[in-house]
Amino acid sequence: MANKITLNMITQRSVEEGVAMEKGKTTPEYFEACSIIEMHDDDVKALGLVPNQLVRVTSECGSVVVKVVKGRQGLYPGLAFMPQGVWSNQIVPPRTQATGEPQYSGFPVTVEPANGERRKSALELVQGAVGMWRGDQ
Repeated sequence: MANKITLNMITQRSVEEGVAMEKGKTTPEYFEACSIIEMHDDDVKALGLVPNQLVRVTSECGSVVVKVVKGRQGLYPGLAFMPQGVWSNQIVPPRTQATGEPQYSGFPVTVEPANGERRKSALELVQGAVGMWRGDQ
């Protein structure tokens, strides 16, 4: 059992994210639809995780705590998926490869258990990113 694993990350729109976004980005539905990482069963087992366990996902530009769920995207070992949104935006590299769009897919991340941590709300993440969050004080 490893303490952390390196995976190739894909972020894209998902049906669940789109439906939840219509209700609002501060709703419980959006939180549950987007603050997740889908991983292949082999990778979940390699980390000694169980479904719905919290993990810290870290890329070259940031990290975020999300919940592990069983892959619905036909993932293979070594590949992970997060719906586009506030949580995945914490780890998406800003490189554009001259396309004008950030590198939403195909970047390495490390995943490790987030013992004692919690998932932050969309509001906490957005306000925290610009230095406005005061809820932890």
